[in-house]
Amino acid sequence: MPPDKTRVYKAIFDATRAADKPAELLPALSMAGSELNAFGVAGVPLQNTKFAIVFHGPAIDAILDEAHSREKFGVNNPNPKVLSQLKKCGAEMFVCGQNLAADKIDPKTIVV
Repeated sequence: MPPDKTRVYKAIFDATRAADKPAELLPALSMAGSELNAFGVAGVPLQNTKFAIVFHGPAIDAILDEAHSREKFGVNNPNPKVLSQLKKCGAEMFVCGQNLAADKIDPKTIVV
């Protein structure tokens, strides 16, 4: 069934799982981007998609800035470019503060 172009679609993507390899895209970002693309192809206006991505646990490593990602994993982080594109499309990003505190991650080192 095709989406209704006049309806507002809301989704929350719970990013808890890391990619299989640090150089790969975070699965939740891939899913959110795929859904936005599907709505776009169906003619749903961008303002009718309200997406949020919430980062927890191992997925937080995927949103480290380039310097900290490279230091930790030794590879370029593919996620910041996709995060930027999703933000331009109106997606909101949230990070679990408890995970940041427990893992001693400085919020200034993440890109959301």
